[in-house]
Amino acid sequence: MYKSIDNSQIAANRALEIEIFTNQMKRGVWCLGVAAWIFASLERAIAIFSTSYLHLASLTQLFPPILFLLTWLFLKPEVTPTPIPTYFPLIHTNESQQLSSDDSPFPLKLKKYHLISQEYILPFSYLCQIYHLLNLKHLETIHRFSLNHLQIVSVTHTQPTRQGGKIKFTTALNSPWNPLRIWRQPLVEVDLTLHNPYTVELSIPVYNRKRITVMFNVLPLTEEEHYFFIDIYSDLQWFRPFLQIILHFAACLTLFEDLSYLKSLQQRQVQRLFQENQFPQHQNMWLYRRFVEVWEGNV
Repeated sequence: MYKSIDNSQIAANRALEIEIFTNQMKRGVWCLGVAAWIFASLERAIAIFSTSYLHLASLTQLFPPILFLLTWLFLKPEVTPTPIPTYFPLIHTNESQQLSSDDSPFPLKLKKYHLISQEYILPFSYLCQIYHLLNLKHLETIHRFSLNHLQIVSVTHTQPTRQGGKIKFTTALNSPWNPLRIWRQPLVEVDLTLHNPYTVELSIPVYNRKRITVMFNVLPLTEEEHYFFIDIYSDLQWFRPFLQIILHFAACLTLFEDLSYLKSLQQRQVQRLFQENQFPQHQNMWLYRRFVEVWEGNV
């Protein structure tokens, strides 16, 4: 599945690693600054309004942190599109040709709803990442903390496509204190779509017929290393910087939870995950079985 990597490709990929790290550092510093100025503004507001009387001199103390917060928001670093052509020489040409532009999961209308991007280089086979993304059960186990005991109730619909498939499943928030209730109903139907062997889409309905859509892109670098891209879109009409901070934190937390699981998958024989006698037969793994059915010859 992989071609040999020459020195120019290695150098290009190392340069890309530095660019990804720099972009992440800029976004991290910006998000930290936003949080700091929000805290400073709230602290001043609480101190001012907790007194028994107000006067103009005390109110003026609130203006500097608010001014700095607004200024900092306008200083948001621009997201530089990450070049991806250097990845594709590592993949067989025949396989790449199957991923035609007609099947692109990124319609132009989604661009205006883009909120955050995150990029990582992970020391695991990309097959481990695909197995993890298509395994519904891990939402209940691996993400027990971040999703606060979310429950997979049932799979309600499956639909095969030429390059993958789509599955609908119902999830329940059993805890009345689950923070996910701030933007979704306790019982909703979630969509999970395999667009091609490297792209998985998770679409979650939220209040007022809005949605949060997460696009996962997995691109192999070597047999034991891959690039992992997370892009989140939403038409929620929330204050954009606040929503971006929440989503960045949530994405980082869930990735942190995934690392030990990915490591355990890597320590197993990865190819065994895609052998027919290893297929789990329950509906939670239907999309995984569909991936193997369509792409087994390329794995």
